[in-house]
Amino acid sequence: MSGLDTTATFPTGGFERVERLSQADTHEDVTPSEIAVGVILGRSSEYFDFFVFGIACVLVFPALLFPQLSKLDGTLASFAIFSLAFVARPLGTALSMAVQRRWGRATKLTLSLFLLGVCTVGMAFLPSYQQAGMSAVVALALLRIGQGIALGGSWDGLPSLLAMSAPQNRRGWYSMIGQLGAPLGFVLAAGLFAYIYSLVDAAEFLSWGWRYPFCVAFAINVVALFARLRLVVGQSYTELLEQRELEPMGVLPLMRDEGRNVVIGAFAALASFALFHLVTIFPLSWISLYSEQSVTAVLGVQIVGACCAAAAIVLSGWLADRVGRRNTLGTMACLIGIFSFMAPWLLGSGEAGNNVFIIAGFILLGLSYGQSAGTVTSNFPSRYRYTGAALSSDMAWLIGAAFAPLVALGVSSKFGLMALGAYLLSGSLCTLAALGINRAIETRD
Repeated sequence: MSGLDTTATFPTGGFERVERLSQADTHEDVTPSEIAVGVILGRSSEYFDFFVFGIACVLVFPALLFPQLSKLDGTLASFAIFSLAFVARPLGTALSMAVQRRWGRATKLTLSLFLLGVCTVGMAFLPSYQQAGMSAVVALALLRIGQGIALGGSWDGLPSLLAMSAPQNRRGWYSMIGQLGAPLGFVLAAGLFAYIYSLVDAAEFLSWGWRYPFCVAFAINVVALFARLRLVVGQSYTELLEQRELEPMGVLPLMRDEGRNVVIGAFAALASFALFHLVTIFPLSWISLYSEQSVTAVLGVQIVGACCAAAAIVLSGWLADRVGRRNTLGTMACLIGIFSFMAPWLLGSGEAGNNVFIIAGFILLGLSYGQSAGTVTSNFPSRYRYTGAALSSDMAWLIGAAFAPLVALGVSSKFGLMALGAYLLSGSLCTLAALGINRAIETRD
């Protein structure tokens, strides 16, 4: 553990060798490739948990917990619970920073991922509405809030360390690495649901089949926990963070001194965060409600789209290192704005249009999301960056993504798909405005 004194005196003989090995282990250099692997594994496990829940909001919870409601209203109620994790996430960040300052990074990360795993696997044992009434709904809401608090506490500083350790002309490439966890987590979640859904009949799926992905999530969290702990408890990793002043601080002092940068950072990524759930969770709900296309077919197209998104994320790193990360993000916001005018027509054009919407949306998501993390968090002084990056991300998820499936499905079902386009366009305009304000502040300062 990083808190141990490796210079302590031991008896001669075999214990000297143990001391030397301990020093070698704790001072072993942390390479960029090891940090990258830790980032991808950690983010993939977190996204897997959240996508499993999001898919279940469409395929499971409306019938399991809201049988008294129509399928549309049941899905909207499920999406309302879906948003709770993003509301709780900033609270998780604030609590976890206090835990880290008192007990250390490894303790914070262990507690957070343990809570995330327990809440996720707890959902696998959720009773139905017929069995427990509203108690089942309340239990799901509490477990979802627990997921959000845990995710807020899972910030380990690896993406910031990776970006700050990168060569000046490779910042875009290194910044996109952590974002690869999103498409990987989605492919795993969607693939597992598609396999189980095609393997059993509807009654078996609602009875027990849907519970397996939630159990698998716990196993993935355990693997990710050990992979990340191997990095964060090492002396070399701790020294790297200290050299760059990447240490936790209170949320209130951060907002007092750097609140402007937190807000700009949240809105600068809004276009990609708004698009995030509009191509992953929303299409499955809309097509399930208003199309004859099968669930497995939709999930299959989305898996292809996620693979395209992964390639687009890699491409975004290449582009950002040539034209600049903020220019890349601004250009993608413009393209998302153009896409917002096409989206209603595509989703209203049958199966072929649905598929084009999903694939094109995922590609745009990859290009924009690949550079959405930390594009303007370089505004933070070093001592604020660790907590500032975490809180900016929390606020971007809350403002841009938390209510996206709920709002998009609600307004589209009532006013038509043009409302979906307007919602997506608003995210693009917010990103462009935030980037413009950020440029004006930099020029003035």
